[in-house]
Amino acid sequence: MKQRKKWYDYLWIFSLSYLILGFFNILFAWLGLLCFFIPLIISIVKGNKAYCNRYCGRGQLFSLVGGRFGLSRKKDIPKWMRSKYFRYGFLLFFLVMFFLMLWNTYLVFAGSKDLTKTITLLWTFRVPWHWAYHGTLFSEGVAQFAFGFYSVMLTSTILGFLTMLLFKPRSWCVYCPMGTMTQLICKAKKTSSAQK
Repeated sequence: MKQRKKWYDYLWIFSLSYLILGFFNILFAWLGLLCFFIPLIISIVKGNKAYCNRYCGRGQLFSLVGGRFGLSRKKDIPKWMRSKYFRYGFLLFFLVMFFLMLWNTYLVFAGSKDLTKTITLLWTFRVPWHWAYHGTLFSEGVAQFAFGFYSVMLTSTILGFLTMLLFKPRSWCVYCPMGTMTQLICKAKKTSSAQK
């Protein structure tokens, strides 16, 4: 018997909408903070990876495109990509890039740097994205954060699609920085509970 779909089975629509909206208006990139804080809150409060397993719209999108539409080779991800050295190393790299993005945002807020209307793909390629910014009532730092955060989200989505094509649909989930962070939080919670 086919299982009835739940509301959270459609969260892939949120992920897809996020990417599309950010293409037309960069300020929608702020919505991506939901994908940043909700997994952390769930892992801190509940001590589990329910977000990754159930609510992650991006993972659902990869499952849909790679699984149902058959765009994945469905091969196992290499052992080195599953290793804790790679996952923790990627998390560290990701956090450094994230804090650099925050630093650039701070510089624009402080007025010591001009707003950069570009998206940086794969932390390397600067792509003009000026059409997506129409001005704001707030400081240009608000827009700078949006350009930077959208760069992070788009880059991680591209990496996810590449690993989806090469390996199993949700291969990104193996080394996703957010997944690694929530796993570390869950381990820390279990350790502290066991010591009580």
